Amino acid sequence: MRKVLRRFQTLPIRARLSLLVAAAVAFAVAAVSVTCWFIVQGKLYDQLDEDLQNAAKPQQAQAVLATLSECPQTPAGTFRDFRIRDEVYLQLVQADGKACVSSNSMGRVKTTNSDTNVVKNASSRKGTLRNGVDSEGNAVRVLTTPLFVSQGLGAEPQLFTDAALTVAVPLKTTQSTLNELALILLLVSGIGVLGAGAAGLAVARAGLRPVDKLTEAVEHVARTEDLSVRIPVEDDAEDEVARLSRSFNSMTSSLASSRELQQQLIADAGHELRTPLTSLRTNIELLTRSEETGRPIPEADRKALLASVKAQMTELAALIGDLQELSRSEGQRGERVQVVSLEDTVESALRRARLRGPELTINAHLEPWFSRAEPAALERAVVNILDNAVKFSPDGGTIDVRLEGGVLTVRDHGPGIPADELPHVFDRFWRSPSARALPGSGLGLSIVARTVEQAGGQVTLGHADGGGTIATVRLPGAPTPPPETP
Repeated sequence: MRKVLRRFQTLPIRARLSLLVAAAVAFAVAAVSVTCWFIVQGKLYDQLDEDLQNAAKPQQAQAVLATLSECPQTPAGTFRDFRIRDEVYLQLVQADGKACVSSNSMGRVKTTNSDTNVVKNASSRKGTLRNGVDSEGNAVRVLTTPLFVSQGLGAEPQLFTDAALTVAVPLKTTQSTLNELALILLLVSGIGVLGAGAAGLAVARAGLRPVDKLTEAVEHVARTEDLSVRIPVEDDAEDEVARLSRSFNSMTSSLASSRELQQQLIADAGHELRTPLTSLRTNIELLTRSEETGRPIPEADRKALLASVKAQMTELAALIGDLQELSRSEGQRGERVQVVSLEDTVESALRRARLRGPELTINAHLEPWFSRAEPAALERAVVNILDNAVKFSPDGGTIDVRLEGGVLTVRDHGPGIPADELPHVFDRFWRSPSARALPGSGLGLSIVARTVEQAGGQVTLGHADGGGTIATVRLPGAPTPPPETP
């Protein structure tokens, strides 16, 4: 059985559906056919039994007894030539099992214990119906009933306790009818099962056609890596295949978008890396040539070259760090998310910002606020916002930082961002034409946007009243963590 099930599971879905449909229909047809056959058999036997009961009425039984003069101890009758019907068995059964056959009978019916029990229990006036055989082995339907005789004209029939009347009819016609019915039902069932198998195959093909298309699309993507493939789905379709097709389309669309972003990131990263690497190579070649030729570079120029190399190395390190931050998966971030104090995070970022802009005045008003985020990533995002404010603030300028009700605002008094550039400020590697001479990779605000969105918040940049730029970060609140025990 296990081998059969294992073999069945290895079949294609189309074949399994066809076999299951055929098996279900075969079971249903078999059940209906068997039920029908037994119902017809019951009806036919009921008709035979009714005929036998009519033949065994007391008035008819008296006429039959006239032909039984050869049997001892039987009452006399008057209608010697009476016949109940053609092809009938008539006989009397005595308590010892002996049978007296009528001259009008087709033959002798073999007696059984059930027949003699009717004689022995004649007072109960109950007969018995059974299937039996005659002396030649032919099947018959047998009724054995108590015998009633009349003592005279108009007298009430009296129970005769020495013998019982057996009336039987052949079952040949009935069995022939049942056999023909069984053959017809078998043929109809076979045709029904074959038709069901064909219908199941057709339904399976029609139902699995979308699955075939999906399979072809998946194989095409695996073979060609073409993520532009889409499976057409009707808008009002809500079945499992339609949902699977929509999921596949969404998956390929997301993969295509991810690949496009990845390619764009690689291209932009390569472009951004090229500039500091070129500058580094040029400065190092100058230093190397000076050593090889023995012509020393003036001390001021040498210091400038070394400062440029150091600055380019710092820029490369920052760019690589930003790329690593952008390449981290969601799972890696989710493992480090916890409830953090936004107030403490901003204070830490402010200490770093004051070191980078000592000539600037940074005013801060911070209120307690807790949110769920990755502490290091959130601090880096706040530092990037403050770095932009420091970078674009004029010498001796002022930066205003406020944290109220989960809303962090950083406002500088610099030149501001042109309106046509505001939609691009959070794009990767995008830098304003006026800021391309300043250090940076164009990834800072992109990291800010991604970090804030992952924390469930929003970040915007806009024009501040009176000039400058204002950055606004909104973060949802989180339950205050319990104080740490010493």
